[in-house]
Amino acid sequence: MRKLTLALLLAGTGAFASGVVAKDAGYVGNVDTVHGEQAAKRASGKVFVDTNRNSRLDAGESGLPGVLVSNGREVVVTGPDGSYELPAYDDMNLFVTKPAEFSPPVNADLVPQFNYVHKVAGSPDLRFGGIKPTGPLPQAVNFPLIEDKVGDDFQCLVFGDTQPYTNAEISYVRKTVGNMLTNRDNSKTQCLLFEGDVMGDDLSLYPRFKKIIATGGVPQYYVAGNHDLDFDATSDADSFDTFRREFGPEYYSFDIGQVHFIVLDDVRYPCNGVDSHAFCDLSAKPSYNGVISERQLEWLKNDLAHVPDDKLIVLSAHIPFVTYTDASAQKHQVDNLDKLYELIGDRPALGLSGHTHTTEQILPGEYFKGWKEATNTGPAKFHQIVTGAVSGSWWAGDLNNSGVPHGTQRLGSPRGYYVLDFSGPDYVDTYMTFEGTRDDQLHVSFNTPRFRDWAEKLVSYTDLYDVPSDITPPVTVNDLGDMDMLTKKDLADTTYVAVNVWNGSKDTEVSFRINGGSASVAMRTQKGDGEEVLDGPTYADPLALARQSTNGRIAVRSTEGGEVNSGFYTWQGTHWTGAAGPFQNWMLSTKSSHLWRAELPKDLPVGIHTLEVTTTDRYGRSFRQTKTFEVVEDLPQMTWQDKFWQ
Repeated sequence: MRKLTLALLLAGTGAFASGVVAKDAGYVGNVDTVHGEQAAKRASGKVFVDTNRNSRLDAGESGLPGVLVSNGREVVVTGPDGSYELPAYDDMNLFVTKPAEFSPPVNADLVPQFNYVHKVAGSPDLRFGGIKPTGPLPQAVNFPLIEDKVGDDFQCLVFGDTQPYTNAEISYVRKTVGNMLTNRDNSKTQCLLFEGDVMGDDLSLYPRFKKIIATGGVPQYYVAGNHDLDFDATSDADSFDTFRREFGPEYYSFDIGQVHFIVLDDVRYPCNGVDSHAFCDLSAKPSYNGVISERQLEWLKNDLAHVPDDKLIVLSAHIPFVTYTDASAQKHQVDNLDKLYELIGDRPALGLSGHTHTTEQILPGEYFKGWKEATNTGPAKFHQIVTGAVSGSWWAGDLNNSGVPHGTQRLGSPRGYYVLDFSGPDYVDTYMTFEGTRDDQLHVSFNTPRFRDWAEKLVSYTDLYDVPSDITPPVTVNDLGDMDMLTKKDLADTTYVAVNVWNGSKDTEVSFRINGGSASVAMRTQKGDGEEVLDGPTYADPLALARQSTNGRIAVRSTEGGEVNSGFYTWQGTHWTGAAGPFQNWMLSTKSSHLWRAELPKDLPVGIHTLEVTTTDRYGRSFRQTKTFEVVEDLPQMTWQDKFWQ
């Protein structure tokens, strides 16, 4: 049965054997709050089937038993009449866990309305408003649901770090996510999951963002990231108040099919005076830290107590539970991951995250140096995917054919998103780019002695100078010449085939054939057996680094636009202007957890050759790319040969 399920998942592009799924994005409404003359001392109400779809509990409408309701700490199950009662707190999120065959109403922007945010006194004075005082607790908070027979076969799309800081970057979101959603068949798609850093600090841009995403007609679920913070909050209790106003709870759960989705908040801000790290010291500037609060862990324990052990758990958080990219960094991984592992135990689980602007597949048992010190854990306990970034390298770089910065990511992947196809508790993950097809899963280049010498000079420049700079770099992409033209000396001094499999995992197999000959195996540069991260030109992705090396837009300026329209901007107004040059040092693809390589034969003859690369993923799917390359004795003159015209 499991083999049959997997075969159905792998057939086509998420087209399941069943008919059209009954997703109902037209059920617009909100939670039903009933106010009385006196404040309620406990949170209570009903979960009910909203037969007339008006979001109000009317006479004759039935309560729904067996539904989980929480105040963010305790979790109860509704009684035979759909009623519940919970302790009340002055600052809490009261929410229902959406049952598998039901759906809550959505608002006009298709954000599910499954919660009531209660904050008696409201937020402190915050730059972006936070939450207005809710006043006393309502006499009843009733949660409307409608039947929504999705079944066990469905699809979700997962987006890491959209992170627009400006209206210009919101437009890039429209040109990528917005255009993609409006041009694809979303009938099987039951949810859009955004893995945090939805925004880039300017939270006033949320409304425009939500309207763009709503064009897809699919309910949206959001994770809070460190760039979704109210940075002027002085307490972690208030730090996501504007996010809560716009999207709802920072942590919650919902069910679709045989999957229990859990969204976690693993961003503590400010951590100063709370966590025992130097960057969290009271004397340091306000900072965030990757950690899951004790209250949240208590809620998670109570939530999981009602979930069958064989149900798939999909955990979403912003900061990775662990990461290859920042394996030795404390704040970019979860401090108390050991406690999360203990709660999940042996349940089937998948972890999703964002934050690092990289794609990473971390399989159970995989391990890199630094994790023990940062997270108090060793080998990974369950499958984890760091989902990359829609923004790539923070919307940096020259424009592509769609008028969007290429933003090549730190481990070499292009900007993109994930498609998760579920069938029962099984799933298949596929990485998608905005410009390619489902078959585009890799790129191939050559790591030659010439490349390594070039890369050393490039990286040294980024070490010496603040980028962007007015100082002309020692090398640009022009100095690499034809990267697919190899000299006999290149081969003699070791040239590698370098294959970046964007969604590659430890189980991925990579092989190549030259001129249709016998297959040779390429090996992953990182084994994931506890070793340190290997960094530098020898382990770099040549094609990605070439793209990142030279950004001509930095030097663009006009008499009409002047300084304001010169170059381009990222982050909180960082102005990339000056000499055309590379990304900043920490953004360069000088390492990767999904790079495979093998040495080319030293005796390849002079002439034109074909290279066919095949990758096979953990699900048995194969992807191929074929390219031609040349072997020459010496590099020819690559510019106009004026000697023939003298």
